[in-house]
Amino acid sequence: MLRAAADLASLEGLDSVTIGRLADRLGMSKAGVIGQFRSKEKLQLETVELVLEDFRTRVWLPARHLDAGLPRLLAVCAAWVRYAAEPGYSGGCLLTQVTYDYDGRTGSVHDRIAEGRGRWRETLRHDIDAAVAAGELPPTTDTPRVVYGLESLAAGITPARLLHGDDQADGWALHGMRTILGVPTAD
Repeated sequence: MLRAAADLASLEGLDSVTIGRLADRLGMSKAGVIGQFRSKEKLQLETVELVLEDFRTRVWLPARHLDAGLPRLLAVCAAWVRYAAEPGYSGGCLLTQVTYDYDGRTGSVHDRIAEGRGRWRETLRHDIDAAVAAGELPPTTDTPRVVYGLESLAAGITPARLLHGDDQADGWALHGMRTILGVPTAD
């Protein structure tokens, strides 16, 4: 049920995820969906939880066993680009979309997205700082700027692919991430 909600949100935005729309999409009664979620907000929050867990599973978990620092950063960047290119939702990377949909709002959905994205940013900061401490990145590395650059490149993949038909966006994003990290790329 949440997968259907997430797919709908990826195509039409999280606001389109309502008890009635989800019931129609699944061929269920509204009562059946209400029994699961009780409110539109709870349905949206659980959809956000699914998306955050998908992201964690596909981007963080494959790299978490690596030592903090550049090796893990590079593995995370590669997984992040793969996820953004093929997130498993019809409308592209839902994490990026819900971020844009709710960044200027207030409320519990906004707060949960901000908290999840904040944890991810902190994870990136930790690994960048570990890479600096290990001498893998220069001591002059501006950690917040690197985090911003990595996020910006990942967020650009979905619109480049879906809006502009750019089938090379993921490769360019990974190249850009490696460039920001000062890692040689094979051109």
